Amino acid sequence: MDIYLKNEGYRLLKANDGQEALELLERYQVDLIILDVMMPRMDGIEACMKIRESKNMPIIMLSAKGQDMDKIAGLSIGADDYVTKPFNPLELMARVKSQLRRYHQFSGPQRSDESELEIGDLVINTSTHEVTVDGQEVQMTPREFAILELLASNQGIVLSMERIYQEVWNEPFMESKNTVMVHIRKIREKIEKDTHNPRYIKTVWGIGYKMERL
Repeated sequence: MDIYLKNEGYRLLKANDGQEALELLERYQVDLIILDVMMPRMDGIEACMKIRESKNMPIIMLSAKGQDMDKIAGLSIGADDYVTKPFNPLELMARVKSQLRRYHQFSGPQRSDESELEIGDLVINTSTHEVTVDGQEVQMTPREFAILELLASNQGIVLSMERIYQEVWNEPFMESKNTVMVHIRKIREKIEKDTHNPRYIKTVWGIGYKMERL
C-alpha cells in the first residue's frame, strides 16, 4: 500500500495502532484515513468511532472479514468505504481517489455562488458542506452528505437504491442494498427527531427513498 500510494503522489502518515493514529490526527491535517480493523491497543472499529466524534474526512476500513454483517458494522460506525482482504491494490487506489475527489469537492474553497437547499427546518449548503437542523449544525461524512444532497435535489421523487449507489459511489450496483440502507439509517439518526416516523427521508417499500416536500 505504501508503494502504491507514494507512486500516486500521496504523502503518508503511518500509525501502528488506533491510539497512535488519534495522536497523529491531533498534530497533522489529514485528508483521508485507511484503517485496518485488527490492530493492537485500539482496533480500527474503536478508532473510527473516536475519529468520527470530531472529524469528517473519508475513512476506508480494511478487514479480512467479508460477511455482510461485518461490512454493515463498519459502515454503521462511520466508515465511508469497506475493503475486504485480499484486495487488488489498484482497486484500493481507485477508492482512495474517489473518496478524495468527493471530500475536496465539498470541503474546498467557498464559492461565490453559494447555494442552499431548504426542506422545512433542514438546510443543506452545497458549497460549504454544512447541514443544519433547527439551526443546529449536524456533522456528516462525505458519503452521507452526498446521499442527502442527492435526495434533497430531487424532492418528491423516489430514487431507487440502485440509482443512489451508482450516483454516490460511482460504480456498478452489484447488490449493494445493505450499504445504502446503512447510510440512510445513519443520516436519519442525525436529522430526524423520530427515526421510526421520519419527517424528511421516506422509505418507499420495494423501490427506494425520497425526500419529502415540506
